[in-house]
Amino acid sequence: MLAVVLLSTVVFPLTITGSSAALPDIATSLSAGPGATRWVVTGYNAAFAAFLVFTGSLADVLGRRRCYLAGVALFAAAGLTSALATDVVALDALRFAAGIGAAAAVTGGGSILAETFSGAARARAFGLLGTVLGAGLAFGPTIGGLLVDHLGWRAVFAVPAALAAFALVCAPLLPVLPGNPHRRVDWAGAALSTAALLVVITAVSEAAYWWLLLVPLLGAAFARVERHRPDPLFDLGLLRNRRFTALSAAAGSFMAVLVPLLVYLPSYLISVVGMGAGEAGLWLLLLTLPTVVLPPLGALLVRAVPVPVVVVGSLLGTGAGALLLVTATPRPGPWMGAFVLVGAGVGLTTGLLDGLALGAVPGEQAGAASGMFNAARLGTETVALAAVGPLLAALGGGSLIGTDGLRVVGALLGCFAAVAAGVVGWTWHNGRSNTGFGSPRDGDPTTT
Repeated sequence: MLAVVLLSTVVFPLTITGSSAALPDIATSLSAGPGATRWVVTGYNAAFAAFLVFTGSLADVLGRRRCYLAGVALFAAAGLTSALATDVVALDALRFAAGIGAAAAVTGGGSILAETFSGAARARAFGLLGTVLGAGLAFGPTIGGLLVDHLGWRAVFAVPAALAAFALVCAPLLPVLPGNPHRRVDWAGAALSTAALLVVITAVSEAAYWWLLLVPLLGAAFARVERHRPDPLFDLGLLRNRRFTALSAAAGSFMAVLVPLLVYLPSYLISVVGMGAGEAGLWLLLLTLPTVVLPPLGALLVRAVPVPVVVVGSLLGTGAGALLLVTATPRPGPWMGAFVLVGAGVGLTTGLLDGLALGAVPGEQAGAASGMFNAARLGTETVALAAVGPLLAALGGGSLIGTDGLRVVGALLGCFAAVAAGVVGWTWHNGRSNTGFGSPRDGDPTTT
């Protein structure tokens, strides 16, 4: 059962960054402009982020296995159909559907693991789940580049879909875990929160900023609805825990720097530098490998160094790496240093932030805290990705990415990381934890 869940889970983040290596070929093959092309990635990521909490609520009510299998089936069907697409608008719509499926499968699969395992076995199972999620995100550009080089851009969607389809064949291995018939789905809260995030993403991606005027209205309506729900989608009281808020903001900030680089750097290396898709993916290993191999070091580091020093220092290192990209020339020295700095900052805190955030809240709030933490991380990542796309297109003179665009984006991401480090440090210093941070429950992040 664990193998089935892990096999299907690894393809969901892989297809976020893996498809980035295919964007130049997609634009050429389907005669697509920069705006439509970037929605191949943005649409999937937006749906993934927007529906994550809602599908988790559905899993609680309708049943874990049912939600998981429905999500895997939708992802597989959308992926296989994407491989046959002949129109970029249809491809964008299919990618949005695949993102909804991925959200349902990730929340359903996580719920299955939580219900099936307990104690130390649960910790190991979720440790493996975090590892495959990180590996899928990290190695996506490399795997996607090799697929594009040898099988064409359609393989970037077909291969993950085939793996998901294989997981469906193994469905009898999964336990039947019914939902709670006494709990109700917060349809109004789900609709309002999903609409608000999608409005922000669309407004930023399409430079239609007047849409942002709708966000305060949707937010006020959402807050009003949640206060009167017996089973609210979000526990808004968690926002008063400033240390939880600081860790959530830090997690989102790391992804806001890393993911746009993973998505758009392959296009620069292929279209501007002239590398093959496979070679570009290998270059990006310098950026992604640290995110996989350094998490254990981060867990050891916080035993000797205060948590805010590790988190703020890692954010500053990530920002410094992004600033090095203003050289905009893929020379071994500066670019190797830039990639390693960004990857090291993210790698030292991967998994660590999750455990510390959940350790900063009472045990009975852990489920709600997990949903809000992941929503903050994915939401920030998706908004950043949506903002970078049109900026690159505007500075690239109609191409997806150019040298001027890379310089500006590197500078902006570096400055964003520096500001985020200051905000996180200030919030942490002035915050409080409901459990008293440093209690035995959260004292050892390596157990999370």
